[in-house]
Amino acid sequence: MITSDPVAGWALIAALFHPMPCVSPGIHSSAVVANNAHVDATTEICAQAVIEAHADIGPRCKIGSGAVIREGVVVGPDCRIGAHVSITHALIGARVCVYPGARIGQEGFGFTITPRGFQTVPQLGCVIIEDDVEVGANTTIDRGSLGNTVIGGGTRLDNLVQIAHGVRIGRHCAVAAQVGISGSVEIGDFVVVGGQAGFAEHVHVGTRTQVGAQSGVMSNLDSDAVVVGSPARPARDVFREIATLKKLTRADRS
Repeated sequence: MITSDPVAGWALIAALFHPMPCVSPGIHSSAVVANNAHVDATTEICAQAVIEAHADIGPRCKIGSGAVIREGVVVGPDCRIGAHVSITHALIGARVCVYPGARIGQEGFGFTITPRGFQTVPQLGCVIIEDDVEVGANTTIDRGSLGNTVIGGGTRLDNLVQIAHGVRIGRHCAVAAQVGISGSVEIGDFVVVGGQAGFAEHVHVGTRTQVGAQSGVMSNLDSDAVVVGSPARPARDVFREIATLKKLTRADRS
């Protein structure tokens, strides 16, 4: 096989020999499905899964063992919800894959400080996950405080990512493991975020920006920026500073 993109070519070939396991329609005898929940006849509900009232599970989905789909959640067609996932206050699009242990739609870290201590602020929004998104294992996505938390179509979230209330992530973004995104951050389309990066609240990140691993994003970033470090700043400046420091330390030794 001759191709200009070996990785993509290999992915297509490998998928032919190792396709995603087929759905076996039906509801396991140990699953709990509310009478007024809607589960499409082509969907598979695995052992000990719980589908609460008014939940709507679309066609050809698979809900893994021990997963909990809370009241009113909508799951679109051809989704894969892994074992022990919990989903509440959420609208899930088509072909979404949620890996085991993920938590979607729980209350965000919302409170204010009063003379008597912390006062919890109710979280009134939901989580909207658009088509073709992947959510990694043990990732957490909080529902919005007033507006919604939105994950754009085609985005990939790695394992152990924390997304706070009201965050809006654009289309086809890649967010690596252990990234923490504070409340109300807005991230444009085609953004790549390295592992363990952190974002301060209300930051805006432009399209096609690249954020290096362990970066601390504390202010807005323009489109097409490439940043590293904490606080995050242009990669060229950081590497130039590092090179200068190396020269100075070598001069001191001599």
